[in-house]
Order: sequence, then C-alpha cells, then structure tokens
Amino acid sequence: MGYSVINEEFLSRIELLQSLLKNNVAGRFGGNHQSKTFGSSCDFSDYRDYVAGDDITKIDWNAYARFENLYLKLYLDERQVHTRIYIDASRSMAYGKSKKDEQAIKIAAALAFISVCEMDRVSIYAVRGGRAEEIISNMLGREAFYNNIDKLNGIEFDGDSRISEAILPSTVGYGDGFSVIISDFLTDSDFTAAIDHLASKKRDILCVQVLSREELNPKTRGKMHLFDSEDPSKYYRKNINREIVRAYKRALEFATGRIRDYCLARNGHYILAASNEEPDKIFLDKLITAGVFK
Repeated sequence: MGYSVINEEFLSRIELLQSLLKNNVAGRFGGNHQSKTFGSSCDFSDYRDYVAGDDITKIDWNAYARFENLYLKLYLDERQVHTRIYIDASRSMAYGKSKKDEQAIKIAAALAFISVCEMDRVSIYAVRGGRAEEIISNMLGREAFYNNIDKLNGIEFDGDSRISEAILPSTVGYGDGFSVIISDFLTDSDFTAAIDHLASKKRDILCVQVLSREELNPKTRGKMHLFDSEDPSKYYRKNINREIVRAYKRALEFATGRIRDYCLARNGHYILAASNEEPDKIFLDKLITAGVFK
C-alpha cells in the first residue's frame, strides 16, 4: 500500500463519527450487549439435553415429568462481547482507482473503534488463501485501539482468499458478539458455509461487500482483453458494447442480491459499499438503515 490509510486525519474522523452515532442512535453495535452465551442471569433462553457433569440444579423437573427426559434450562448472560472482523486480503481487493482494500481497512477500523468505545473486545483477521491470519487480538479499550490499529496498514492484498475455508476452522465464541466479513465477494470459492457456520454459533453477522466504481458502473468500451486479478490464467476477450454492459449489470445485481438475501435469511446484516464512499455515509446511513445500529 502506497500510504497509510490509518492516519491522524482518519482517526479524527472516526472519533467524530462515533460521537455522532452515540448522540443519534442508541450507540450499541449489534443492538445490545445481552450475550447469547448461556450464563446465570434471570433471562430464560432455551433448553438442551442434560449430559453427565452438568449442574443438576438447572434441570427442569417439570419438563422431565412431561417428556420423561432430562433437560437443562439455559439463561442469557450479560457480558462483554467480542467483535471479530475478517478482511478479504485477496488481490482483487486492490482493484480500482479508489481502491477497495483501503475502504475495507477504513470500515474495519471504524467498526473496531465503535466496538472498543462500547468496551467490547475486538480481533481483526486478514483472510488470505484458506487461512484467517490474526492481525490484532483481543483489543480492549481506546488506548489499545490507538496502540494497535496501525497494524492494518501493513496488510498485503495479494493472491486469493477462500473465506469459508479460512473461517470454519477458527475459534469463535458461542453467541458472544459480532462477526464481520468485509470482502468484494467476487470469488469462485464458497463463502456461504462461513455464514452458515457463524449463524450456527449464534453470532451476529454483518457482511460488507465493497466494490469499486468501475465494478459498479463500468465505462469500458471497445475490444478488451480482461484478466482475472486472482488467477491470470482466466481471461475474457470481447468487444465490450452496450449489450455486454447491460448483461454485466444484470449479473452483478443477481450476485449482490444473492449475498444480501443469504445473509438476511440467516438473520444477518448486509450492506454494499462503494470504494469511494465516505465512511460517514456508510455508518450514518447504510448501517443504521440495515439495523446494525439501533
């Protein structure tokens, strides 16, 4: 990356952004801090089968009388949540004059700042190939944020990324916070299994699809030889005319709609962010509209 995306000017902007969010919405990333982790609060959540070694005081004997099976009562626990942010570090994220990689870093940093201001822990990962490399681990509090967030400037965007292959083996807490995937999602590899995995863990999910101006509204015309940025062996040679552009836009609308609908069907959130959009618009408009801030 040619220059530092995370600099004093940007940090000043997200401090102002966090203040605006705090004054205009409830200020809670994900709606509230009532964890879906089971604990000892008075709020009943669900049942599960009793297994040897469980606390017998939590057995529901009324349920046993009805079903002749031992069930444990589960309760929601109020506790600190853990925001986990996954940044697609593939080569395609560096595409475009207003680069997607820089926008991805800005969004990740802003979400991290809002989370630490709510006294939540934050971990940030770079997804490259089939691995989720931890860039920042268990960051807590503003001082830790300022001491660590500059590490995002060192992320190299190269090669491919296989989101599901990277996220599935990673350890995430059951229902203890937000999982954010920031990517262009322009890949042949599977990403739906990652969303399913996080949903099965009762994580709150946010998918941020970042696309460049060129991808959202291509101006290219004439004879072109286009290469896949992550696999140069794949290429497309065609005379780009109005019909081709229309077909491309229909395909793009289908692709973005598929990701959006997949997230929503699993009670997640989805937003589409252009690489040249200002963070203020993304956070004060799109994320509020999507219901991420309540």
